Amino acid sequence: MALQQATSCLDGLGATLHRCGSVDGRLRLAATGGLGSASREAWAELSSEQDVAPAWAVRRGAFVWMAGDSLGVGATGTAAVPLQGADGPMGALSVLTSGTAEPEDVRQSFLRAVAAWTVARLQSTSDIPPGHGRATGAEQTVRMSELTAALAEALTSRDVVEAVAMHILPPLGADGLGIDVLEANRLRLVGIVGHPPGFTRRLDDRPLSSHPVVADVLRTRTPAFIGSTREFQRRYPHMGDVAIASTKNAWAFLPLIASGRAMGCCVLSFGRPRSFSDEERTLLTALSGMVGQALDRARLYDLEHTRAQGLQRDLLPRELPCLPAVRASARYLPAGRGEQVGGDWYDVIQLSADRVAMVIGDVMGHGITEAATMGRLRTAVRTLADLELPPDELLSRLNDIVHELGEDYYATCLYSVFDPVSRILSLSLAGHPPPLIVHHDGTVHRPDLATDPPLGAADPPFALHELRLPQESLLVFCTDGLLEAATGDLDQGLDQLQQTLARSVARTSYFSTGDRDAATGRLDDLCDLVLSAVLPDREQTDDDAVLLIARTMPTAAGDVATYPLPDDPRAAAQAREHVRGQLAVWGLDDLVVTTELLVSELVGNVVRHARGPVRLRLLRSRSLICEVYDGSLATPRIRRAAYTDEGGRGLQLVAALSHRWGARHLSDGKCIWAEQHLPRAEEPAPVVLTEEARRPATART
Repeated sequence: MALQQATSCLDGLGATLHRCGSVDGRLRLAATGGLGSASREAWAELSSEQDVAPAWAVRRGAFVWMAGDSLGVGATGTAAVPLQGADGPMGALSVLTSGTAEPEDVRQSFLRAVAAWTVARLQSTSDIPPGHGRATGAEQTVRMSELTAALAEALTSRDVVEAVAMHILPPLGADGLGIDVLEANRLRLVGIVGHPPGFTRRLDDRPLSSHPVVADVLRTRTPAFIGSTREFQRRYPHMGDVAIASTKNAWAFLPLIASGRAMGCCVLSFGRPRSFSDEERTLLTALSGMVGQALDRARLYDLEHTRAQGLQRDLLPRELPCLPAVRASARYLPAGRGEQVGGDWYDVIQLSADRVAMVIGDVMGHGITEAATMGRLRTAVRTLADLELPPDELLSRLNDIVHELGEDYYATCLYSVFDPVSRILSLSLAGHPPPLIVHHDGTVHRPDLATDPPLGAADPPFALHELRLPQESLLVFCTDGLLEAATGDLDQGLDQLQQTLARSVARTSYFSTGDRDAATGRLDDLCDLVLSAVLPDREQTDDDAVLLIARTMPTAAGDVATYPLPDDPRAAAQAREHVRGQLAVWGLDDLVVTTELLVSELVGNVVRHARGPVRLRLLRSRSLICEVYDGSLATPRIRRAAYTDEGGRGLQLVAALSHRWGARHLSDGKCIWAEQHLPRAEEPAPVVLTEEARRPATART
C-alpha cells in the first residue's frame, strides 16, 4: 500500500522500496510497484555511492529529485526520500515521476509522510510488508491516538494536512486527500495529495454552489460517505464528470467545524469501491472535529505569519540595482521551522564616482520586533551611506542607534565600499563573518580579518580593513543562518561554503565569457546552485538566511583622467582646457559647454573658500562624472541668494546643470562631484537607476 500511495501521490509510473544492508550498507530492492522485471533487475542492488536517486536520498538524508529516465520506462525523473530509522537510514522510497518538473512541496511532504509511516511499519513488524487493505480496529485506535498528538503539535495548515495524510490515510487504505476551507462563499484548497495536477487546478477557488456534495455536508454538518462511482453519479448526477476525473471510486466527505461554524471540508478518497462500517463512520466523524479545531488554529497562525513575512519582505530590496561597477544577486530564505520571522537583511547602494556600498546584517532574535528593527537599521544605513561615510565611521553611528533602541537589542553587520578605480574594497565588521572572494581562475579566498563585537555590544572605533581585489572577482556575503544550517558551526560552515563555491563556479564556467552582461545573467543560477548544495532541505532550517553574491568590475584606465590644478585663479581656466581636451578624446563634444561651466563653478568655489592641493578628475561611465578635490574639510551648502546678492548662486547652477551632485569627505580633505547623463548615442549600456539616484540632487545637500 505504501508503494501505491507514493505512486498515486506523485502521479508516478512506478515505485521502489530499498532496504539498507546492516553490514555492507548496500541498498537491496525489497518491493516494487508498477515496474517490469528489467527495471527490478537494474535496481535489484545498489551501492550507497551510486549516482541514482535512492542512494542520494540515503546519503543526504533528505528528499532528492533527479531528472532523467533512470530505468528506461518513460519517466522524466525520480523522486526519493530516505527511510529514517532511530539508528540511521533503513533504506529509501523512490517514485519514477512523469511530470515535467520537480514535485511541488505538498507532494514532497506527502511522500515523506508515506516514508515515515513505512518506517513505523518496518520497525514494528520486521517480517510483514506495509499493510494490505484496512487496518484492524486496534491498529486504527493507535493511529488515531498518534493523529491526536500530531494535530496538537501542528502549527501551520500544511502541518495539519501532513498529519491527516500520515495518520488517517494509511490505516483506512485511502490514497487521496483534499482539505477545503470556506472563504466568502468560495472553496479554497488548503492541501491535496494523491490527485493529478490537472484535477487539483480544477478544484481550487470555486464557488460553493458548484460543488453540491460539499454544500450539503456544510449545510447539514453531517458527513457524506459514498462507496462507488455509480453511487456518486446517482446521488449527484451533475458531479459525475468530477468523480470520473478524480480517478477514485469511494469518498468520505467530512465537515470541519470550529467555534460553532462550518469552516471547510475534508475529503478522503479511495482507489477501489468500498463500504464504511459504523465504527469507521463514528471514528471519522469524531476525527473531523479535531481536524477542524486544529485547522482553525493553524489558519490563524498562517495569517499572522504571512503578515510578518510580508512585513519583512517589504523591508528588503525588491530588486538590486544594476550598476557599472557591481552586478549582484541575492536570496533571502525564511526559516523552514519555527514560529517567528527573523531579522536578516542586505542592500546594495549606489554611491558617487561609481563606488558601490554592499551591506549585510542580522538582528539577533526572531519576531515582529526584530523584523521592524531590521527595517529601521536598513533605513539608517541608506541615510548614513548617502553622507559618504567610511565603513568604520558608519558602523560607529549605527552602533549608537542600536544602543538607543534598548539594552536587549543587538545586531551583526558588515558594511563595505568598492571603488572600481582603485579596486579597493574597504570594509568593517561588527560580529559578522567576512566575505569570500572568488578569483577569475575559480579559487576561493577567505580573508583573515579581525571582527569587532556586534552592534549594541561594541565599543567604537571599529577596525577598517582594505582589500585590493583582482581585475574581476565575485564577493560572497551571507548570514549565520546559511553557514550554521548544515553543521551548526560557523567555521565549518565557512569551509563548506568555500568548497561549494569552488565547485559551483567551475560548473557554471562563470568567468569563461568576456561578455559582462551574459556572465552577470548567471548570478541567479550561481545563487541557486550554492543554496541547493548548502541547504539541501530548507524546510528543516531553524533560522532565516541571506546569500548575496556581487560581481565587481573595475573602471578601465582609459575612462579615468586626473589633472593637478594650481591653488590660484588660474585653476578654473586650466580645468576648462582639460575638459575640452579629454571630452574630445572621448567623443563627448555635446557635453563640453555644460561641463566647462560645472568645473568652473566647482573650482572657483575651491579657490575662494577652500585650500589646496586642488585636483580635477573626470570619469566616463554610464554618466560623465566631474570631481574636484581640495584640502579643506568644510562642506559646501546651497544657500538662498537674495535678488540683490552678487554671488551665492554657484551651487544652485551646479544642481540645475547636473543629474546629481554632492560632496564626500576624505582623510586629507574633500571631493565635490557632479554627474551628467551621457548623450543617448554615447551610452555604453542602458541606465538603471536606483530610487536613491532618482531623488533630486538638492535634497541631499
